[in-house]
Amino acid sequence: MNQFKLRLWLLIILVSISGLSQGMLLPTIAVILENHGIPSTVNGIHATALYIGVFVASPFMEAPLRKFGYKPLIIVGGLTVVLSLFAFTIWDSLLFWFILRLFIGIGDQALHFSSQTWITSFSPQEKRGRNISLYGLSFGIGFAIGPLFTRLLVFNEKLPFLIAGTLSFIALLAALLLKNEFPEQSENETNSRQLRSTFKNFSKVLRYAWAPLLPAICYGVLEASLNGNFPVYGLRLGFEVEYLSIIISAFAIGGIVFQLPLGMMSDYFGRRKVLLSSLFIGSVIFMAAGLFEDSATMLIILFFIAGMLLGSTYSLSIAYLTDTVEKRLLPAGNLLISICFSLGSIFGPFLGGLAIDQFSNFSFLYFIAIILFLIFIGLLSYRNHEHQNEYLDKTG
Repeated sequence: MNQFKLRLWLLIILVSISGLSQGMLLPTIAVILENHGIPSTVNGIHATALYIGVFVASPFMEAPLRKFGYKPLIIVGGLTVVLSLFAFTIWDSLLFWFILRLFIGIGDQALHFSSQTWITSFSPQEKRGRNISLYGLSFGIGFAIGPLFTRLLVFNEKLPFLIAGTLSFIALLAALLLKNEFPEQSENETNSRQLRSTFKNFSKVLRYAWAPLLPAICYGVLEASLNGNFPVYGLRLGFEVEYLSIIISAFAIGGIVFQLPLGMMSDYFGRRKVLLSSLFIGSVIFMAAGLFEDSATMLIILFFIAGMLLGSTYSLSIAYLTDTVEKRLLPAGNLLISICFSLGSIFGPFLGGLAIDQFSNFSFLYFIAIILFLIFIGLLSYRNHEHQNEYLDKTG
């Protein structure tokens, strides 16, 4: 295997293990805290820690990447995740676990930012899309497998953390085989003029292309709430942990299976039409799931269908933004998409936990359906008029 393929597959293995640890962490801790009698609102707030770590760390990643290169940042990020996973077994404390989740968010952001940037930098243009797809698919597969680790809780509460930590450590050792490289150096981008230009671009994207940001919020809410809130709600419905892990994984697997077909459909029919259809039907699916929430079989089927429809909302959000704004606004737009995903991931579990606590006669799955319908309405009200693009072209 040549150096190019070795580097690509090592990075893919790393991100798949990272996805596994993230997919394990949310439902596993949610189940543990529920079993310890922690209120679901607190449980939901606790789940936001990982995304707060990602959100806080994001602005500070580029400088160390340029100074030290890709490999050191990957190793530091991976080591942070590994040590944090093992540390969960040391002390059973709500505050301590919250801090560890913050560190895992920071470590995962370092690992993903550096590895994703590295892949895009060394991939030839004709293979760049395929390589990034493999990268995203490997994370999705790992994230789908992660919730199955909750089944190990019946043996020992420490077991999921120990196994995930061990797998992450082995993958991190493989990263030592990589030869360090540095990103292409650009001229100083920190002067006040360029900062003003960046914030001006933010303003333009928010004013004229706010709708493509909505599906990113949607995916953040879905990912964090289904993995952080639903295990708590499912336990209160009387489901066994092993069934909950299968139900949650069904959503992720549905997203993996239908990711490419949905992207191809958006190429043919248009991003907006596909997103509107997915959001509306997804809302109906979660309403139906609320009606059949006592049946594990029905929930597995409905979650799988929902995953097929909604598992690609983040990537479609990026594609829709690319269709909507001119190229010079894409860096600002992509950063805003990342921020919107983080905000959805932060506020989703909090609102979901609040709904579970305060509305005992109201299905948590209806809460998800309402969020999807509101985003559908927002997207439906958006019209990308030609004069908006003309304005953007004239006000560069």
